[in-house]
Amino acid sequence: MAGDARLQTVDRDALEARLASVRASVADAARSAGRSADDLTLVVVTKYHPASLVRELAALGVTDVGENRHQEAQAKAAELADLDLTWHFVGQLQSKKARQVRRYADVVQSLDRDSVVDAFAPTETEPEPRVVDGFVQVNLTDDPDRGGVQPDAVEAMVERVLRTGTIRLRGVMAVAPLDEEPRRAFARLRDVSDRVAAIAPDATDISAGMSGDHAEAIAEGATHLRIGTAITGNRPAAP
Repeated sequence: MAGDARLQTVDRDALEARLASVRASVADAARSAGRSADDLTLVVVTKYHPASLVRELAALGVTDVGENRHQEAQAKAAELADLDLTWHFVGQLQSKKARQVRRYADVVQSLDRDSVVDAFAPTETEPEPRVVDGFVQVNLTDDPDRGGVQPDAVEAMVERVLRTGTIRLRGVMAVAPLDEEPRRAFARLRDVSDRVAAIAPDATDISAGMSGDHAEAIAEGATHLRIGTAITGNRPAAP
């Protein structure tokens, strides 16, 4: 398989070293923020990397894996069904794919449109669907074409999620804008999180922070970090 061929070019010792380096960086940032690294969930994003690389990460103690593309995620989850992994879908989700995604994903971090949320609701053919954890994605930019709900529409989206009965709302997710200092953006996300918690007291999680800005996210209360290349190395070409 092409995926296995790609894996042969990966230095396994280097993979372990990168993972250890990120874990140490996360621990340092947590300590600086007066927090415990044990309270943070590290989601390793493995877009375009083969399932065999995910298996290696699991052997190194990784328990949470993030994927951006449905077909790739579906195939990896099936191939690695013997592992005790928590699968996070972190990419933009099409409503027509939502029911397929919930068959393997434990967490959907990109709830950003009414049609996507509604697709998780029970139907006549699936009256008791699998319940998934969910995050409302927040758009921290002024660009309406970017993924995520505008901050002033978050409460309405939260109410919609809660009405489905098939999504366990965990909190909010966002990506820091490229043209803004990350910590300032994450501070705004934290304010949105406080508003969400006023409606759904259990939905206090914040998914924020990637390879280049996880320290800033931790300083502003992130509970979930989505880190890819700093751990996996450069992504292979798209299959």
